[in-house]
Amino acid sequence: APRGRRGYGSGEYLHRSIVPTMHYQKSLPRLPVPKLEDTIRRYLNAQKPLLNDDQFRKTEDLAHQFEKGIGRQLHEQLVAQDNQNKHTSYITGPWFDMYLKAREPVVLNFNAFMSFYPDPKSEYNDQLIRATNMTVSAIRFMKTLRAGYLEPEVFHLNPQKSDTKLFKRFIRFVPPSLSWFGAYMVNAYPLDMSQYFRLFNSTRLPKLNRDELYTDEKAKHLLVLRNGNFYVFDVIDKDGNMVKASEIQAHLKYILNDNSPAPAFPLGYLSSENRDTWALLRKNLLDNGNEEALQKVDSALFCLSLDDFSVKDLTHLSHTMLHGNGANRWYDKSFNLIITKDGMTGVNFEHSWGDGVAVLRFQNEIFKDSTGEPAVSPQSRPVSVDSSRAVQRLDFKLNDALKAGITKAKQNFDSTVETLAVDMIQFQKGGKNLLKQKKVSPDAVAQLAFQMAFLRQYNQTVATYESCSTAAFKHGRTETIRPASIHTKKCSEAFVKEPSKHSTEELQKMIVECSEYHGRLTKEAAMGQGFDRHLFGLRCLALSKGTALPDFYQDQAYARLNHNILSTSTLNSPAVQLGGFGPVVPDGFGIAYQVHDDWIGCSISSYPTRNVKEFLQCINKSLEDIFNVLKRKK
Repeated sequence: APRGRRGYGSGEYLHRSIVPTMHYQKSLPRLPVPKLEDTIRRYLNAQKPLLNDDQFRKTEDLAHQFEKGIGRQLHEQLVAQDNQNKHTSYITGPWFDMYLKAREPVVLNFNAFMSFYPDPKSEYNDQLIRATNMTVSAIRFMKTLRAGYLEPEVFHLNPQKSDTKLFKRFIRFVPPSLSWFGAYMVNAYPLDMSQYFRLFNSTRLPKLNRDELYTDEKAKHLLVLRNGNFYVFDVIDKDGNMVKASEIQAHLKYILNDNSPAPAFPLGYLSSENRDTWALLRKNLLDNGNEEALQKVDSALFCLSLDDFSVKDLTHLSHTMLHGNGANRWYDKSFNLIITKDGMTGVNFEHSWGDGVAVLRFQNEIFKDSTGEPAVSPQSRPVSVDSSRAVQRLDFKLNDALKAGITKAKQNFDSTVETLAVDMIQFQKGGKNLLKQKKVSPDAVAQLAFQMAFLRQYNQTVATYESCSTAAFKHGRTETIRPASIHTKKCSEAFVKEPSKHSTEELQKMIVECSEYHGRLTKEAAMGQGFDRHLFGLRCLALSKGTALPDFYQDQAYARLNHNILSTSTLNSPAVQLGGFGPVVPDGFGIAYQVHDDWIGCSISSYPTRNVKEFLQCINKSLEDIFNVLKRKK
């Protein structure tokens, strides 16, 4: 069937935006450096529920000394430095460093995943058909982005006014240095898109002490992994056009039918290793005549991982997308597009180059395109083309040290993955609709349930992290919302320890208090007015001086607040069925959740020190209790 968009570039683009992709980038507002007194006040508010009175007094003293003394000096230096770097944000440097200097393996510690819903037309979930359609849509996304035709990412508070043809025709003629203000006038907030170029042809290179991000936009090939073997073939021709979908399909079919044995020493495991260990092994690989093969891996458009098994259930899906078997992934690529035998598809992405917002936009677009305007159908025949010439299987020359390194990496990977538990619940007794009707924030209720559940299971309130995008600012990344507050603690204790003591009205009032406070924290974080990034920036500045770290940062309470036992993240999307990530500390939970219109989904990971099944039961009970109280008449 001819595509509706044949008119331009025969389906090479997803769409052609009236407004150029980067139109707003130049005029985005800068990420504010909060006032030091605001940061200290917010920090102490977050510490309050975690400390007893004596501990809190000590922490409060240290905080006020810091605010009056060394903290003030550091703050003034940070502000001065920020004023000299108006092209970026104060968090950009420290945040890249935080990720790139980390020496832990990226898999489970940093990489996250989001998996797609199946194609609504079941026959399109055939592995070859879906791999072809997803790949073609991903290339279209890349071409649309690079041509400047991708719709700019804009957060519309009043879409009837701003998400219209009329407004776009107007704003297109406002120069980029002023365009942000035009959008702001109609309550639309353009978002930073500086991360998007790293989606393609990009990888994280292991180096001693600090890794590097590498991008080569000239490369035209795709990397495909199957059965631990590495294959490459061109998906862009010499004129910059996409290779025909039927040829891509033929090459993928050739790879799926290739019966080469799995390698005895699968290279993929190296990308799951400690970063310094991997850096040394990579140097060995380069010195051993693998430079060209590694260059192909590093510069490939992205990594397509084709798995030879079907998915049993959602837990199995999570394990597959979060870590898989280690041989059939290249965790350093900006992302791996993973497709199982039954067509279940997900994206595992490396986190240093960018945040969930860019990846989510990519996933939303390619889901819509691959299901709405698929390039090939189950009836399509792959064209007769000599795939044996077009597809190259990469051959790596391994010496004994490299073989030993791969064996060790596999042992480390297997033993770590073995200890990871993942489980999930779907709470079916209500969601966004009911909560909005009761005038409480859906996100606040989910977060309150986590606090209540942890109190019920472990009888304590612990450091909790919720990520919030600061993409409304130039080179913004994320800010932390601190969902554990004196309000959630009081409310949780009422529900868990003394439910019969309080009237319905009192309990409802507590829930509303939690909701209002959480709403305020969320708004502050999104406006760059949290405290975590500011304190982190000041700490990096102090460290760069080589003098002793201020006492404030040596406080046990500071360390404890940054040991996030509950690490949480949420997203909502018509394309994403499930997301997930590992715990960020050995005794923590990694909590990915979605509040839908009529139900709430949670997917949680942990290591053996925590019991994820029991925690989910406690969350379920907490949600039931909250919903029951909200449904009662006063």
